[in-house]
Amino acid sequence: MGTTQLESVPEPKYWHLKTVLSEALDSEFSVGEILPNERDLAARFGVARATLRQALEQLELEGRLQRRRGVGTTVAPPRVGVAVGTRQHIWPGAAGDAWQPVDSAQAVPPAAVAAALGTGADEAVHTVRRSRMSHGQQVATELLYIPAASVPGLTAIDAPSGAARARAVLRELQHLPLEGEDRAVELGSARADDARALDRLPGSPVLVVTTRFLAQGSTAVLSVATYRADTCRLTFGDSAGVEIHHDPRQRAS
Repeated sequence: MGTTQLESVPEPKYWHLKTVLSEALDSEFSVGEILPNERDLAARFGVARATLRQALEQLELEGRLQRRRGVGTTVAPPRVGVAVGTRQHIWPGAAGDAWQPVDSAQAVPPAAVAAALGTGADEAVHTVRRSRMSHGQQVATELLYIPAASVPGLTAIDAPSGAARARAVLRELQHLPLEGEDRAVELGSARADDARALDRLPGSPVLVVTTRFLAQGSTAVLSVATYRADTCRLTFGDSAGVEIHHDPRQRAS
C-alpha cells in the first residue's frame, strides 16, 4: 500500500525541537530550575524564537514545563499518580489519604449528583471540599457529596464550618462499613472556580475522576475530583498495573 498524504508530511521543526528540549530537561535540569531566556535558548539550538515558543508551549501542555508570571519557565515536578481500579478501598479521610480538607457546607447538590445518591431533588447534603498538593502546588480539587444518612452521628459534633467541620464529617463517615467503590475518569475542561484554584485558565484540560463509594447496597458518597491534566498520570490495575508515566526515562510496566 502507498503512503497516505499525512504520512508524507515531514515532522514540523518545532516538534523535533521539542524532543531535543525534552532530552535536555532530563539530563541538564532539575525540578523547579529556571530555564534560560528565549533568546539564549533559540541561539543554542539554532532556531527562530517563534519555533522555540511552539516547542515550549507543547512541553508546557505535556506537563514538562511551567510558566510562572514574574519567575519564568521552570521544570515541572513529576506528575501525581491517579490510581484507577485498585483493590484498596478506603473512605475519604482515612489514614494515608493524600487530600487536605478545606471546608464543608450543606447544600442541595446538582440534579445528576442527587440522582446518583438517591436523595430528593430538594434535599441538602454535606458538601466537603478538599485539595491535593504536590511540590507545594495545588494539582487537584475535590467535592465530596455526603448524604445525612451516611453520617447520622454528625449532629452531636460541634464544628460549625471550615476545615474543622470537613474533618468532622469525614471522621463520622469512617463508622460506616465500606462495601466497595467504582471510579470513572474522563477528560474535561476546567470550570472557572476549578481553574482559579488550580492556577489555570478556564477551559484548560483537566482530568475529572468520579468515584462512587458504596455502603448498605447504595451510593453513600460521591466524589468528583478535578486534576490538572498537565500534572497527573493514571495508574491502572491492582498490584501489577499499567502506568502512564510523565518521565520518558521510565517505561510502562
